[in-house]
Amino acid sequence: MSSASVSEGGSAASKKPLIIVLAVIGVLALILGILFMVAGNSMPSFLTAGSHVKTGNHLARGGVSLVVGVVVLIGAWLSSRTKAAKSS
Repeated sequence: MSSASVSEGGSAASKKPLIIVLAVIGVLALILGILFMVAGNSMPSFLTAGSHVKTGNHLARGGVSLVVGVVVLIGAWLSSRTKAAKSS
């Protein structure tokens, strides 16, 4: 078997689903973070279960969700960027 036919970074088609999934997760995390910051009282009960904060905003959960969303979106961007850099 020859390893010359296998590229080092994977093909562009194999990274596209990963980039899409990371982008969707990042956007959903950002939306959830904004909802936690703004509308803590009107959140569904499964999102606030176990929280000691029964009324008001959930600033810690919102902040963590925003940070995770930004990190995941940066990961998606870097994955797409390295794909474009290797193909050129």
